[in-house]
Amino acid sequence: MKYILIILGVLVLWAVFIYNGFVSLKNRAQEAWADIEVQLKRRYDLIPNLVNSVKGYATHESTVFENVTKARNMAMGATGPTAEHAEAENMLTGALKSIFALAEAYPDLKANQNFLALQNELSDTENKVQAARRFYNSNVRDLNIKIESFPSNVLAGMFGFKKMEFFDLADNDVAQNPVEVKF
Repeated sequence: MKYILIILGVLVLWAVFIYNGFVSLKNRAQEAWADIEVQLKRRYDLIPNLVNSVKGYATHESTVFENVTKARNMAMGATGPTAEHAEAENMLTGALKSIFALAEAYPDLKANQNFLALQNELSDTENKVQAARRFYNSNVRDLNIKIESFPSNVLAGMFGFKKMEFFDLADNDVAQNPVEVKF
C-alpha cells in the first residue's frame, strides 16, 4: 500500500510539473505576442508621419501612398497571432519598401532631416518587430514541441492546451521580393 501511494504521489507531482510547464510556455508566448503588438503600434503611429513627409516631395505618386495607407489599415484591423495578421503585416512591409524606394528618386527628400529621422525610427521599429517575431516564434516552438511530445501530449489533450501559430512570411509574400519602382 505504501508503494502505491508513493507511485501515485510521484504521478501527481509529475502531472503538476507538466501542467505548470504548459502554463508557463503559454504565458511566455502570449507575452511575446504582446511585445509584437507594442512594436506594431509604434510602427502604425510612425507611418502617417512618414507618408506625409514624402507626400510633400512626390505628390504625383498617389498610388504608393494609397497602397501604404490601405496596407496599414488592413494590418491594424487584423487581430491575434494568425496567418491573416502575418499576411497583412507582410503586405505593409512591402508597401513601406515602396516608400523608401520612392525616396531614392528625390534627392531633396533623402536630405530632409524630418524624413531621415522618421526613416531611422521606422527602421529601428522594423528591427524591433523582427526581434519580437523571433522571440514569439521561439516561444511558440517550445510550446508546440511540448504539446506534441510524449508523454506531455497526453496531459496537453486532457487540459485543452492547443498549438499556436507561428508568425512568419508566406512563401510567395511581397515582403520577400524586392520593390520595383516605376516612374
